[in-house]
Amino acid sequence: MSQPFNYQTTFILDKSHFNECYQESVPDKSFKALYTKGGVLLLIGAVLVMFTELNPYAAWFIFSLGLLEIVSSYYHKPWWVARQMLSKVAKAEIKLNINQESIHITSFYNDIDMKFSDIDSLTATDNGWLISYKSNRHYISNRCLDEQTMQFLQSKVI
Repeated sequence: MSQPFNYQTTFILDKSHFNECYQESVPDKSFKALYTKGGVLLLIGAVLVMFTELNPYAAWFIFSLGLLEIVSSYYHKPWWVARQMLSKVAKAEIKLNINQESIHITSFYNDIDMKFSDIDSLTATDNGWLISYKSNRHYISNRCLDEQTMQFLQSKVI
Protein backbone atom coordinates (compact mmCIF):
# COMPACT_ATOMS: atom_id res chain seq x y z
CA MET A 1 0.00 0.00 0.00
CA SER A 2 1.42 3.38 -1.00
CA GLN A 3 1.84 6.26 1.42
CA PRO A 4 -0.63 9.16 1.15
CA PHE A 5 0.94 12.27 -0.38
CA ASN A 6 2.21 14.87 2.08
CA TYR A 7 4.60 17.77 1.44
CA GLN A 8 5.68 20.45 3.89
CA THR A 9 7.95 23.43 3.44
CA THR A 10 8.47 27.01 4.54
CA PHE A 11 9.37 30.13 2.59
CA ILE A 12 9.67 33.87 3.15
CA LEU A 13 7.51 36.50 1.46
CA ASP A 14 10.30 38.68 0.07
CA LYS A 15 10.64 41.11 -2.82
CA SER A 16 11.56 38.38 -5.34
CA HIS A 17 8.46 36.40 -4.36
CA PHE A 18 6.20 39.45 -4.78
CA ASN A 19 7.80 40.26 -8.16
CA GLU A 20 7.17 36.71 -9.34
CA CYS A 21 3.63 36.74 -7.94
CA TYR A 22 2.80 39.93 -9.85
CA GLN A 23 4.41 38.68 -13.05
CA GLU A 24 2.52 35.38 -12.97
CA SER A 25 -0.87 36.53 -11.70
CA VAL A 26 -1.56 39.89 -13.35
CA PRO A 27 -2.64 39.51 -16.98
CA ASP A 28 -0.78 41.57 -19.56
CA LYS A 29 -2.78 44.48 -20.90
CA SER A 30 -2.41 46.05 -24.30
CA PHE A 31 -1.00 49.55 -24.73
CA LYS A 32 -4.48 50.78 -25.60
CA ALA A 33 -6.05 49.28 -22.47
CA LEU A 34 -3.34 50.75 -20.24
CA TYR A 35 -3.26 54.31 -21.53
CA THR A 36 -6.68 55.10 -23.06
CA LYS A 37 -8.28 56.47 -19.89
CA GLY A 38 -5.26 58.61 -19.03
CA GLY A 39 -4.92 59.88 -22.60
CA VAL A 40 -8.58 60.86 -22.80
CA LEU A 41 -8.40 62.73 -19.48
CA LEU A 42 -5.18 64.42 -20.57
CA LEU A 43 -6.73 65.49 -23.88
CA ILE A 44 -9.96 66.76 -22.26
CA GLY A 45 -7.95 68.66 -19.66
CA ALA A 46 -5.73 70.24 -22.34
CA VAL A 47 -8.76 71.30 -24.40
CA LEU A 48 -10.43 72.79 -21.31
CA VAL A 49 -7.26 74.69 -20.35
CA MET A 50 -6.65 76.15 -23.80
CA PHE A 51 -10.09 76.71 -25.34
CA THR A 52 -12.69 77.29 -22.63
CA GLU A 53 -13.52 79.84 -19.99
CA LEU A 54 -13.92 77.09 -17.35
CA ASN A 55 -12.34 77.66 -13.97
CA PRO A 56 -8.62 77.04 -14.59
CA TYR A 57 -8.29 74.99 -11.39
CA ALA A 58 -10.89 72.47 -12.60
CA ALA A 59 -9.31 72.26 -16.07
CA TRP A 60 -5.82 71.77 -14.65
CA PHE A 61 -7.19 69.20 -12.21
CA ILE A 62 -8.59 67.09 -15.07
CA PHE A 63 -5.32 67.48 -16.99
CA SER A 64 -3.33 66.42 -13.90
CA LEU A 65 -5.63 63.45 -13.34
CA GLY A 66 -4.86 62.24 -16.86
CA LEU A 67 -1.15 62.64 -16.28
CA LEU A 68 -1.38 60.80 -12.96
CA GLU A 69 -3.34 57.96 -14.59
CA ILE A 70 -0.67 57.53 -17.29
CA VAL A 71 2.15 57.53 -14.73
CA SER A 72 0.31 55.04 -12.49
CA SER A 73 -0.26 52.71 -15.47
CA TYR A 74 3.42 52.85 -16.36
CA TYR A 75 4.60 52.18 -12.79
CA HIS A 76 1.88 49.69 -11.80
CA LYS A 77 4.20 46.76 -11.03
CA PRO A 78 6.76 48.66 -8.91
CA TRP A 79 3.92 50.37 -7.03
CA TRP A 80 2.18 47.03 -6.32
CA VAL A 81 5.43 45.40 -5.15
CA ALA A 82 6.27 48.40 -2.95
CA ARG A 83 2.82 48.24 -1.31
CA GLN A 84 3.33 44.53 -0.60
CA MET A 85 6.77 45.19 0.87
CA LEU A 86 5.27 47.84 3.17
CA SER A 87 2.45 45.55 4.30
CA LYS A 88 2.49 43.55 7.52
CA VAL A 89 3.03 40.26 5.66
CA ALA A 90 6.34 41.30 4.10
CA LYS A 91 9.21 39.10 5.29
CA ALA A 92 6.76 36.76 7.00
CA GLU A 93 7.53 33.05 7.15
CA ILE A 94 4.90 30.98 5.38
CA LYS A 95 4.32 27.29 6.14
CA LEU A 96 2.97 25.33 3.21
CA ASN A 97 1.48 21.87 3.60
CA ILE A 98 0.08 19.99 0.60
CA ASN A 99 -1.60 16.63 1.13
CA GLN A 100 -4.20 14.42 -0.56
CA GLU A 101 -7.14 16.56 0.56
CA SER A 102 -5.92 20.15 0.71
CA ILE A 103 -3.39 22.92 0.43
CA HIS A 104 -2.80 24.49 3.83
CA ILE A 105 -1.03 27.86 4.04
CA THR A 106 -0.16 29.18 7.50
CA SER A 107 1.54 32.35 8.68
CA PHE A 108 1.39 34.58 11.73
CA TYR A 109 -1.45 36.53 10.08
CA ASN A 110 -3.34 33.90 8.04
CA ASP A 111 -4.40 30.29 8.24
CA ILE A 112 -5.95 29.08 4.99
CA ASP A 113 -6.98 25.48 4.40
CA MET A 114 -8.07 25.03 0.78
CA LYS A 115 -9.67 21.66 0.15
CA PHE A 116 -9.15 20.48 -3.42
CA SER A 117 -12.90 19.85 -3.70
CA ASP A 118 -13.56 23.54 -2.91
CA ILE A 119 -10.88 25.04 -5.18
CA ASP A 120 -12.47 26.80 -8.16
CA SER A 121 -9.40 26.46 -10.39
CA LEU A 122 -5.78 25.39 -10.15
CA THR A 123 -3.68 26.71 -13.03
CA ALA A 124 -0.04 26.03 -13.80
CA THR A 125 1.99 29.07 -14.86
CA ASP A 126 5.59 29.29 -16.06
CA ASN A 127 6.95 29.67 -12.54
CA GLY A 128 4.24 28.43 -10.20
CA TRP A 129 0.56 27.79 -9.55
CA LEU A 130 -2.44 30.12 -9.44
CA ILE A 131 -5.22 28.97 -7.15
CA SER A 132 -8.72 30.46 -7.26
CA TYR A 133 -10.47 29.74 -3.98
CA LYS A 134 -13.65 31.43 -2.72
CA SER A 135 -13.23 34.47 -5.00
CA ASN A 136 -9.60 34.96 -3.89
CA ARG A 137 -6.45 34.23 -5.83
CA HIS A 138 -3.38 32.67 -4.26
CA TYR A 139 0.01 32.00 -5.83
CA ILE A 140 2.51 29.25 -4.99
CA SER A 141 5.96 29.48 -6.55
CA ASN A 142 7.71 26.43 -7.97
CA ARG A 143 10.83 27.60 -6.09
CA CYS A 144 9.43 26.12 -2.89
CA LEU A 145 8.12 22.89 -4.46
CA ASP A 146 9.90 19.69 -5.41
CA GLU A 147 9.30 17.77 -8.64
CA GLN A 148 7.01 15.20 -7.02
CA THR A 149 4.79 17.96 -5.59
CA MET A 150 4.55 19.72 -8.95
CA GLN A 151 3.45 16.45 -10.55
CA PHE A 152 0.90 15.94 -7.77
CA LEU A 153 -0.53 19.44 -8.34
CA GLN A 154 -0.60 18.78 -12.09
CA SER A 155 -2.73 15.71 -11.41
CA LYS A 156 -5.15 17.92 -9.42
CA VAL A 157 -5.59 20.54 -12.16
CA ILE A 158 -9.29 21.17 -12.57
